[in-house]
Amino acid sequence: MYKNQKRFRLLATTFCCLLSLSALAGGLMTNTNYHIAFDRMMARGASLEIDAIYSNPAGLAWTHEGWELSFNWQVPGQNRDIDTYVPNYLGAGEYHHKYAGKASAPFVPALFASWRKDRLAIGFMAGIVGSGGYVRYDEGIPMLNIPVAEGVAKALSTMQIPNPQTMFKMDSWMKGKQYIYGAQIVGAYRILDNFSVSAGLRASYYDGYYRGRVAAIGNDLIKGAIGTDQLMAMELNCDQRGWGFSPLIGIDFHTGKLTLAAKYEFRTKLNIPNTTNSLSITRMGQTIDVKAMAEKMGNEAAIAALAPQMNGMEQMLAPYLPDAKTRYDMPALLTVAAGYEFLSNLRATVEYHFFDDKNAKMANNRQEKLTHGTHEILAGVEWDINKMFTVSCGGQRTDYGLSDEFQQNTSFACDSYSIGFGGAMNVTEKLRINASFFWTMYSDYTHKQATRTDTYSRTNNVFGMGVDYKF
Repeated sequence: MYKNQKRFRLLATTFCCLLSLSALAGGLMTNTNYHIAFDRMMARGASLEIDAIYSNPAGLAWTHEGWELSFNWQVPGQNRDIDTYVPNYLGAGEYHHKYAGKASAPFVPALFASWRKDRLAIGFMAGIVGSGGYVRYDEGIPMLNIPVAEGVAKALSTMQIPNPQTMFKMDSWMKGKQYIYGAQIVGAYRILDNFSVSAGLRASYYDGYYRGRVAAIGNDLIKGAIGTDQLMAMELNCDQRGWGFSPLIGIDFHTGKLTLAAKYEFRTKLNIPNTTNSLSITRMGQTIDVKAMAEKMGNEAAIAALAPQMNGMEQMLAPYLPDAKTRYDMPALLTVAAGYEFLSNLRATVEYHFFDDKNAKMANNRQEKLTHGTHEILAGVEWDINKMFTVSCGGQRTDYGLSDEFQQNTSFACDSYSIGFGGAMNVTEKLRINASFFWTMYSDYTHKQATRTDTYSRTNNVFGMGVDYKF
């Protein structure tokens, strides 16, 4: 049916790509906001409080002596929209449409626990360390819908059907989930009066899925003429789950009013196997159950059997067959920070993050298309109004090193600025309540292609609350 198969290779590859879902702060695969103190100040890399378990592990050597617990919850919301323009769509003139993507993570918790005695401290943290949420496109996405519609219209035209662009409709939707749950334990030791070191280990568990359908459905005239209304369809239902581990190290220099700190998180290798619940292709009313073929014949044999009728597209299905694996590495992360106490009740921090994305493998080696790893610059200030109330604010700039070759409808990013503010209330000497709000302002990314232009836009905001308790 389709003579120009190159245009339809997109159908298999992009349909199955990871829907990157992060609605939190951080890099392409990594979150950095777990404790509400980050949301209301941003720069926490010189922290000497309980959130140092993540942001400055070596700083635990100066935290509260004894036990401390902290529970934090955040409610983020995000839109991920694709505004598409095609100069000549199906030979009928201009096409301009906004594909709205709704991303959500209804409840994002994080738990911290620390213990310190003299120079030794131990900390534990559990939370969503990467991505985190759901996304749905109720009308599908243009990089699938448009090539399929154009191919179907061309095929109907070769069959001498008049006005082929009016003889069918697209019936598409996509949704996905991506959570990376993590738990880490770190130890810190003050080897000198002003200098401490830390080491730890994080375990990360990837839990995701993608479901969807891309279909061109003929009208009654087409069904009467060729005996079916199922002109072209692809359906996918696939789950992915797997583990990864990474060590963490850090240093902290603290003297008087000055704190200098750094940490390094090694790359987390995530090579995630599929659980393919269903995968099928329908053309001109004939359905091929690709999953059943693979289970009966083996993946390689199924791909070979599909080759005569798929003209190369069968290789694009291979990564999504049962038990095939996909790389979703979390990159190595370097952070450095400087904090200074200008007054007894006024503190400020500046910080830098580098995510080594180009050396963290992604599906189809997409990391090679980035121009550089992610750079982040952060700054924040915190003021104690009195013994009970503290307020803070901060900002963050994120530069991903994006390129046209990296961006996809199914997985796109936008450089951004974020601002956060909020406060804390010391209810008692032992109990503190934190509240925050942060908002991210994204730069639209215009992706010009041979036959269309896609403009990617995002919105993001997060409300959070937390409780710290010292024993």
